[in-house]
Amino acid sequence: MESFLIKAAQLIVALAFLVIIHEFGHFVFARIFGIKVEKFYMFFNPGLSLFKWKPRRHVGVLSKMKYFDDDARQEDAETQALEKSEKAYEEAYNAWKKTDQTQAGPEKQQLDAAEAAMEHDLAVRARRDAVEFEQAKKESKWRRFWGHTEYGIGWLPLGGYCKIGGMIDESMDTAQMKNEPQPWEFRTKPAWQRLLVMLGGVLFNFILAIIIYAGIAFHWGDKYIPFENAAEGFDFVPAAQEAGFRNGDIPLSADGRKLDAAQSDWQLRMIEAKEVKVLRNKRDTVTIAIPSDFLFRLNDDKGFLAYRLPAVVDKTVNGEPAAKAGLVEGDRIVSVDTLSTPTMTELAPALLDRADKLTRLGVVRGDSLITVAATPNSYGKLGFQLRRLEDVYPAVTIRYSLLQSFPQGWKQGTGMLSNYAGSMKHVASKEGAESLGGFGALGNMFPDRWNWYAFWQITAFLSVALAFMNIIPIPGLDGGHVMFLLWEIITRRKVPQNVLIVAQYIGMAFLLLLLLYANGNDIFRAFR
Repeated sequence: MESFLIKAAQLIVALAFLVIIHEFGHFVFARIFGIKVEKFYMFFNPGLSLFKWKPRRHVGVLSKMKYFDDDARQEDAETQALEKSEKAYEEAYNAWKKTDQTQAGPEKQQLDAAEAAMEHDLAVRARRDAVEFEQAKKESKWRRFWGHTEYGIGWLPLGGYCKIGGMIDESMDTAQMKNEPQPWEFRTKPAWQRLLVMLGGVLFNFILAIIIYAGIAFHWGDKYIPFENAAEGFDFVPAAQEAGFRNGDIPLSADGRKLDAAQSDWQLRMIEAKEVKVLRNKRDTVTIAIPSDFLFRLNDDKGFLAYRLPAVVDKTVNGEPAAKAGLVEGDRIVSVDTLSTPTMTELAPALLDRADKLTRLGVVRGDSLITVAATPNSYGKLGFQLRRLEDVYPAVTIRYSLLQSFPQGWKQGTGMLSNYAGSMKHVASKEGAESLGGFGALGNMFPDRWNWYAFWQITAFLSVALAFMNIIPIPGLDGGHVMFLLWEIITRRKVPQNVLIVAQYIGMAFLLLLLLYANGNDIFRAFR
């Protein structure tokens, strides 16, 4: 349970951060071009906001509001009245659609009344917006840029939104389009400006990934263990062993190109190769034919390979079997009775088989091989801390100055984007569809314990993935808006508003089904 909560916390923090940056990209470009941003929210807020604030106007926590003056109270009341009338109109319209629309029944009368009420509230809002627009011309650039947007936190952590005036977006607020177009609205701006507004989120996510990778390079550097230094090789997941890999293999090349631990994509190159050569038993070169669906076979195992960790004692615990047996720092356990145990992969099950039994351990101490007797506890543990992998095998660390870190961040970011885009070709297959995952799969990417290095690495990857996924030309995503804007730029004709509305509904429905399918896959895999 604890590990689940830690994974969930890391996922929520990462997604909240990425959503804010993404929506901030839209916000910045909209404000640069003088487009009004009505709301900027982290998480969605259907029916309730945990927190909301509009500079110099109001602040609220849940249902408790504080207004800074009577005009602010009136403004908020008008906004709420408009939201209610829009909802009432939508309900009346849906009820009317279910009737015989050729007859003027009570449903039509109710629709006409709801439409009139909504148009009245829209007109009130338009007049207020016009006054605000004129007042803003007299304000400082700082106040004008930030001061006319409501900022808030919703209760539903499935994303966030930036509500831009005069635009058909995920809020599906189409009622505002009934008013005459205004100079502060998205729809009145040139196509190239609207295009930059829609690209802003993707652009900011990609820039964020580069900055994170640069920060990682500057703070931690690049630390890796060259293959030739890993004397015991790698452990492979069951799916990889079924393909022909064996524990202890050391990668040599993929499709004839040498593999190097300094390369950030060496694992992906192995997975997508047609054949991989490995060094086996420290002397034999073996060629392994990689199945075409290898990537999907690895999904259930949540990994591919990992360095084998020799059982080298770092510290012993007083009173535990290791201390009683006389094991000391630097000792390496290489056998249990007659069974060879070069790494923890072999040692852990061997000790468990001999739980509560006096056992002979072969130990390398300095240049000598000695034998000690120990009795593993009922859990098969000896009670010592393992020496870290990088303290066992000589590691190489590349340090970067602040100036050097940014080219490295660019290299990592563009490389990750290229690899991610290349992997998308598998999604269209049956195996690819079955491999799709939702929030459960994303949460499983994070470690069981909070680790800042892992957190930032995964967050940077998710930022790249979010940028790429959002630019896909599906209505409801940024890429859908970009697609229609490019059509307008090329043909010099705007896409009709009713087409945009229908496309947005279709896109939102598709994305909702995709979300349900992906999270359903998580649930199915959890109980399989």
